[in-house]
Amino acid sequence: MPTTATAVRSAALAASLALVWVAGCSDGGEGGARSTATGAARLAELAQQKLSWRGCPAPSEAEGGGMAPSPLPGGTPWECAFMDAPLDYAKPGGETIELALIRAKASAPDRRIGSLIFNFGGPGGSGVATLPLAASDYTTLRTRYDLVSFDPRGVGRSVGVECEPDRRLDVYYAQDATPDTPAEEKTYVDGLRSYARACDKNSGTELPHVGTLNAARDMELMRQVLGDPKLYYFGISYGTELGGVYAHLFPTHVGRAVFDAVVDPSQSGEQGALGQARGFQLALTNFAQACVDKGDACALPGTTPAEIQEGIIALLQRLDKKPIPGIGDRMLTSTQATNGIAQALYSQDYWELLEQGLDEADGGDGALLLALSDAMNGRNEVGHYSNMGAANTAINCVDAKERYTVAETKARLPQFREASPVFGDYLGWGLLGCTEWPVPGTWTHPDVSAPGAPPILVIGNTGDPATPYEGARSMVQALGPGVGVEVTYEGQGHGAYNGSGTCVKRLVDAYLLQGTVPKPGTVCR
Repeated sequence: MPTTATAVRSAALAASLALVWVAGCSDGGEGGARSTATGAARLAELAQQKLSWRGCPAPSEAEGGGMAPSPLPGGTPWECAFMDAPLDYAKPGGETIELALIRAKASAPDRRIGSLIFNFGGPGGSGVATLPLAASDYTTLRTRYDLVSFDPRGVGRSVGVECEPDRRLDVYYAQDATPDTPAEEKTYVDGLRSYARACDKNSGTELPHVGTLNAARDMELMRQVLGDPKLYYFGISYGTELGGVYAHLFPTHVGRAVFDAVVDPSQSGEQGALGQARGFQLALTNFAQACVDKGDACALPGTTPAEIQEGIIALLQRLDKKPIPGIGDRMLTSTQATNGIAQALYSQDYWELLEQGLDEADGGDGALLLALSDAMNGRNEVGHYSNMGAANTAINCVDAKERYTVAETKARLPQFREASPVFGDYLGWGLLGCTEWPVPGTWTHPDVSAPGAPPILVIGNTGDPATPYEGARSMVQALGPGVGVEVTYEGQGHGAYNGSGTCVKRLVDAYLLQGTVPKPGTVCR
């Protein structure tokens, strides 16, 4: 049973909270909601459940595999549990599912504020597997918070979406995702259709219910089960969208929340993909400039960023015609190389690997770029895939309404190519990702307006490839007056807190630990 800083709520209070909660479920959910006495009573029961915290096992194959998490410095163990939640919040008295949670208790329990819940993004990433790996970055925060994360519904051990087996996924991720001929277009679309059908066959019951709205409702249930009067939250990348949706549904239940690497809530899926094309292009240009600045030490041909980019484009064109040896009997295709380049641009720490991988691929060895692509796709060294990719597609496709035809996609390719000569085709053709999906989408873009919520810290990184900087300002505007507090980090990579040095960390820690809200518009360098 989790330790809390507040008294255990009475059944009457839990029931009243559940009534508010059911009302929140009518807000644009996957199928709507009905507020009934039976539903409210069931939610009250779920809010009072006692979790059985035990030592954590090794991450499951769906979570990415690996070793069981080791105790933290000082001996604090990681504890894991499952929380019951309604499969369908419109029918809370119906079937329930189990959601996997992990926690490490606060190191100064006499000063404990509550639970700090993390979502590390994706969508599709396992919080249960990720939090122990990232915990050293949050040592200061753990003085006053239990660090908590979870596998959102559809992810990892939380009724993880299942699609195709490993051997089929090797083929799926190697396919040409930038088709040039009618035959290649047919092969690409057939692959998307086959994948969607496999997901429907293996996880059809869960697919309508894995969207962000239900994940936000799960966090409200989690808040109550953990015994916290307010939600304390740290969302990264997609986790900012999830946090924004939570704030919209339950604005008065927000305590302190940090959004880092912010998804633009005003954009449609198409606009978001176009923004990513520009973001990755900017990051690639910055990478190329850094290589040029090294002079003769740069392993890539060219004396300007434009010349280095020309060499990368030429390499991808050669791979499109003829893949090169990768790892074992697997070949490096143009699609996998593009994916590997994108993976390396998520962090400036990977730039040396990217330089090495591009140099080796230019010489005919595709192993390093293929390994980077595998990391992006959730494939480990023995050939097993996590369900990250399946969950990512399932969550995105039940969220987004857009469904594009091949003709509509091709008509949009010129603007994607203009945005990025390297990533444009890849991201443009990606618009077809939900076309064959068996479940309709929910929104054009999420509603994150949160009148009545307290200040939420919103951090944008000027060099972020995956969630471009402009998304932070859009989030601040969408949250509404007096809610979003914008902080800018002038840096590189995806996110700010984990790679910015002391400035952003100092601001975030002061906000979460002492409630000190920074001046809007603060800039960290």
